Amino acid sequence: MSLHEFTAPATYSVPATGSLTDDIVANAHHRGDQVVMTRRRGETWSDVTAHEFLSEVRSAARGLLAAGVAPGDRVALMSKTRYEWTLLDYAIWYAGAVTVPLYETSSKEQVAWILADSAAVLAVAETADHVSTIEQSRGQLVELREVVCLDQGGLDKLMAAGSQVSDHDLESRRAAVAPDSLATLIYTSGTTGRPKACMLTHGNFMFELGVATLVLDDLFDPDGASTLLFLPLAHVFARIIQVGAVKMGVRLGHSADIKNLLDDLGSFQPTFILAVPRVFEKVFNTASQRATADGRGKIFNAAVATAVAYSQAQDSSGPGQLLKGRHALFDRLVYRKLRAALGGKTRYAISGGAPLGERLAHFFRGIGLPVMEGYGLTETTAALTVNIPGSERIGTVGRPLPGTSVRVADDGELLFKGGQIFAGYWHDEAATAEVIDDDGWFHTGDVGEVDDDGFVRITGRKKEILVTAGGKNVAPTVLEDRVRSHGLVSQCMVVGDGKPFVAALVTIDQEALGAWRETHGKAGGISALLRDPDLLAEVQGAVDDANKAVSQAEAIRKFAILAVDWTEETGELTPTLKLKRAVVTRRFYDEVESLYQ
Repeated sequence: MSLHEFTAPATYSVPATGSLTDDIVANAHHRGDQVVMTRRRGETWSDVTAHEFLSEVRSAARGLLAAGVAPGDRVALMSKTRYEWTLLDYAIWYAGAVTVPLYETSSKEQVAWILADSAAVLAVAETADHVSTIEQSRGQLVELREVVCLDQGGLDKLMAAGSQVSDHDLESRRAAVAPDSLATLIYTSGTTGRPKACMLTHGNFMFELGVATLVLDDLFDPDGASTLLFLPLAHVFARIIQVGAVKMGVRLGHSADIKNLLDDLGSFQPTFILAVPRVFEKVFNTASQRATADGRGKIFNAAVATAVAYSQAQDSSGPGQLLKGRHALFDRLVYRKLRAALGGKTRYAISGGAPLGERLAHFFRGIGLPVMEGYGLTETTAALTVNIPGSERIGTVGRPLPGTSVRVADDGELLFKGGQIFAGYWHDEAATAEVIDDDGWFHTGDVGEVDDDGFVRITGRKKEILVTAGGKNVAPTVLEDRVRSHGLVSQCMVVGDGKPFVAALVTIDQEALGAWRETHGKAGGISALLRDPDLLAEVQGAVDDANKAVSQAEAIRKFAILAVDWTEETGELTPTLKLKRAVVTRRFYDEVESLYQ
């Protein structure tokens, strides 16, 4: 069987001993007075040195030991992106335990499932509302002993409770953690709607960052390097940057509220940022809308065309003198202001979680902010491939990281091997066997191609998981099943792949509609009732019920009722009544697009 394969030579080996906490111990020892964190305190930023961070981590870890957290126990963490998230993540590892992140937008059902499935013994929640969400399911959480609330002084109380734990006991606990020890369980959407837990070890993170920080040395250069995290740390993308920044002594900040992001970027002034494509789209769209409102729309459009052309020229013979002159002009008029909006010192951006369009990638590179696009999954501890400065190919997701192999299977699916591949799904050997074959290849579920230089291009998706423009993985079936359970609804298809939010197409059961019309005194067929407020309210009720099963980011925000139903006869359903998504997407393309206009 002839398969296309590419392997990037290894540059790093995971050591036989040690853990992720070695980084903070080494930082405190070698550069104890260096500022490694800048944390929000009200309206101002406060510096935290490497020595101070280690001290706080140790205090929190003592508190976990005092609370009875044993080696390998799971500790849940439900909070927005803030300094305490990073502090507690390392404290949990220092205590020899396992971090279980929860999105702070998660529904009660999701929280209950994750806490029960992971058998978490302690949960840290940011707000009183988060605590309430957890407590609603307390009766079924037999392992959960304590819930700590950050906003109610819970961290200080935890630290105070651990003051009597000895250095010997604490260091003995840390020393027992090895590279193959479990570091975290990250729950990711499954096709059944029940999230599966990816087991990532300390060694997975050590491998990923051992190679990534070498190829991205410009990014992680600790001499003045800094980054501001604003993506959820429950997502592996932000998490790996957190660990990389800590490892390399890069100054790290956190921004919890997207409404304050531009102000935070301006005051923090990061040298690099990470975001999902939706953020880059919003930056571009906002700038375009403001320029148009100010009567400068033509100038902005010309600046965009120049930036794209300037970037494209870098991939061929280079920009000519005329293009260079136009670029210099627009740099003074437009590009400089855009860079200033991101803090003024940002040299690079990293994009992941969903595909970044080629035009957007050329635009940002053209204004002097190269966007490094990569590819990876939760199961691969984030990046498998990345476009690096000086060795990028826009339109691809870059080349495999050193020590990583990629193979294209006969059906086009991308398979990978490397030290960042996860240990499997928690308590689910069958699901693990589905994605890791007997030869150790991880099956991504994505379809793509690899060129002779090793650059990987994603061309499609085998699995049905949707990935929004914001990088959120959404399992459509759990939503579709709940909407379809409403008496009036015949079929439902959730859409939103590459789109800014989740939406749905809904068809109406013709038989049920007859009875409903009589009850509500309505006349006419479905075509006459598409915008009837009572019918819309009925379907909205079904959507609202479905949304209870998912987080806000996964919820259906808009829907369209169609004038026709889907059947096996008309080709939208299989003989077993499964939805042919590609057929529906093609036939109802205009209806889907109208949901986002």
